[in-house]
Amino acid sequence: MASGKQEHKMLFDLRSGRRRGMVKVVYGVLAVLMGASLFLTVGPVNIGEIFGNNSGSSTDAAQIYEEQAERLEVKLKKDPENPELLQSLTRANINAGNAGVKVEPNGARSVTPEAVESYQKADQAWTEYLEATDQPSAGLAQVVAPMLFQLAELSSSYAEAETRLEAATEAQKIAAKGQPTLNSLATLARYTYLTGDFKLADQVRAETMKKANSESEREAVEKFLDEAEKSAHAFAKSAKAAEKAEKANGGKPSETLENPLNGGLTGGGLGE
Repeated sequence: MASGKQEHKMLFDLRSGRRRGMVKVVYGVLAVLMGASLFLTVGPVNIGEIFGNNSGSSTDAAQIYEEQAERLEVKLKKDPENPELLQSLTRANINAGNAGVKVEPNGARSVTPEAVESYQKADQAWTEYLEATDQPSAGLAQVVAPMLFQLAELSSSYAEAETRLEAATEAQKIAAKGQPTLNSLATLARYTYLTGDFKLADQVRAETMKKANSESEREAVEKFLDEAEKSAHAFAKSAKAAEKAEKANGGKPSETLENPLNGGLTGGGLGE
């Protein structure tokens, strides 16, 4: 499980025109897949909250959620292992982070340091929640998984990104077990590819395809997961190169190698 105190940066470097186009296609397909099932998995939600595009001030919205989180933390001091309070705290911190994601007129998204801090607090609350319950909420996991994935994208090193990806995958497993939809399974397959477990990812992929109800859905999912697999191979290759360079550099991270997870937010968002 990833530590909530770690700091993290993102999955694709979009400075390359070719890669930018590929990522937009992948995220476009993902957005279509995710949209409908959000309501099935976690119930009616405020889309503005998820993407940080509220009609009012995002700063005011973030402050509201931060104050809510503070009140919950006070309650948790008296009852630190209360799963309901920890669940609410996780959501409050995620909402505060979402409110801190800025969306530019051109669709580009950026995460403020305050939003990252809120996501990290959500990660810590989620970790404590998992320790306090034997039956974690699939609905909460559906919200936590993309948050952890975003922290992976914001990671400053490969090791950090890999830790976050594993945490996101574990959360997505809970979500997919509770709600085994086309969306949740496709996302689980994608995350599993990125952890490097290609055999397991292929198995999840096969289960995902069984949920497709039409040829167009099958084609969309196949294209999405093909791109996810390619990205996973690229990430694994780059991670090995970074590890090799680090050893050659006396154990210090190489400044010439860039985490290919970085930059995803500026490419139009996660859509997850």
